[in-house]
Amino acid sequence: MSTHQEHSPDQVADHRGRLRTVLIITVTVLIAEVIGAAVSGSLALLADAGHMLSDVAGLTLAWVASVLAQRPATLARTWGYRRAEVLAAVGQAAVLLAVGGFVIVEAIRRLIEPPEVASGAMVVFGVIGLVGNTIGIAVLVGVRSENLNMRAAFLEVVNDALGSLAVLIAALLIAVAGWLRADALASLLIGALIIPRTLKILRESIDVLLESTPRGLQLGEVREHLLQVARVQAVHDLHASQVATGLPVLTAHVVVDDSCFQDGHLPFLLDELQRCLAGHFDVNHCTFQFEASDHAGHEPAAHR
Repeated sequence: MSTHQEHSPDQVADHRGRLRTVLIITVTVLIAEVIGAAVSGSLALLADAGHMLSDVAGLTLAWVASVLAQRPATLARTWGYRRAEVLAAVGQAAVLLAVGGFVIVEAIRRLIEPPEVASGAMVVFGVIGLVGNTIGIAVLVGVRSENLNMRAAFLEVVNDALGSLAVLIAALLIAVAGWLRADALASLLIGALIIPRTLKILRESIDVLLESTPRGLQLGEVREHLLQVARVQAVHDLHASQVATGLPVLTAHVVVDDSCFQDGHLPFLLDELQRCLAGHFDVNHCTFQFEASDHAGHEPAAHR
């Protein structure tokens, strides 16, 4: 006997407008920094422009994922397109890793043989980048924690802002002290900003795709809580995964007293199990299969 609690998968916050605004700003800054890199010969500006290019791709993916997430569930896709946010985050992370690797390699080369750089142009276009990225941060800061997709988009904009700041500092060092290697060092900093946070997003996204147990949810504790419910004898085949950010799901086979199948107690038991998971573990979508004590012999696989 299978029972479940329904949870609407289409209750997704709509962030398309914010993402579209940040995308327009990012494209504008990208064009400005490409021009600035050509005028000044600065690798730091070119690195930041490369980062911006990856952000344009990433933010486009984020926007597309946000659009798809609003589409309703169907019989073919019972969760709708909620997991599109995770796929977009993986795509963004892959692009960012490639850009970060290129920037670091090129920066090392320029540390050995630093070329001439026009610091004045670096300052002008660095300021343009910093202002644009600051506006982007303001647009996304309020929704950065709502899902992996928005977190990845926000981190990209923050990294861009830090990159623009590094460009400005390098430009000042070149202008004041004539230290040409400051451009390459700023590029290394930008690369160092890109990679660690990107790896974190990638790891979290892969955990969702592999249907790992959601972080913070201890299945041992879940089992103990379920076993404390009256008339529950055992819990096995306990699984938990995450469809998308904020949407954990859990399934379990629950062995109950045989009398529950005769005295009409199962609906009340279901309510109690659902309250237990929602109240203690914030899991609102759960599926329970109630079993009699002699059903174990009919199970095709080992209990867990």
